[in-house]
Amino acid sequence: MPRRSLTLLVLIAVLTALMSIMPAPLFAALGGNAASVDADRVHVEGALTRIMRNDAYSIHEIRSASGTMIREYVSSSGTVFAVVWQGPWIPDLRQVLGDHFDHYQRALSAAQRARKGRASVVVDDADLVVQVSGHQRSFFGRAYVPGLLPQRVQPEVIR
Repeated sequence: MPRRSLTLLVLIAVLTALMSIMPAPLFAALGGNAASVDADRVHVEGALTRIMRNDAYSIHEIRSASGTMIREYVSSSGTVFAVVWQGPWIPDLRQVLGDHFDHYQRALSAAQRARKGRASVVVDDADLVVQVSGHQRSFFGRAYVPGLLPQRVQPEVIR
């Protein structure tokens, strides 16, 4: 094997090993921390338009480059307990739902087998609530983890 090919193979092996031990980027997904909200903004190529605060939580509002508004609800302890989106595109749900994405996919598959036609998507169990509705270029959705809701905060405020 020529020396140049061997050098290239070694370089590829080293890069692959480095990538496998490097931490994954943090996103402000459900259950994530407040410090990762800015990483979300960068991921969607958006702008933080405002932060609204009360005693129990804050809402970080991001407008993505595609025009979708994303609101991330962060408890006073610093945990993202809900995410809401509205706009022409559904955001990357793998990013938004984080560790809960696989749970969502399993529940969605079961719900799709049971429903007929083009109804709204609803996943609602003790561990995760996801509601997605809309049509082309006009979508709305919300996702939250009931167990992460701050005390005295009702799901109705997540909108």
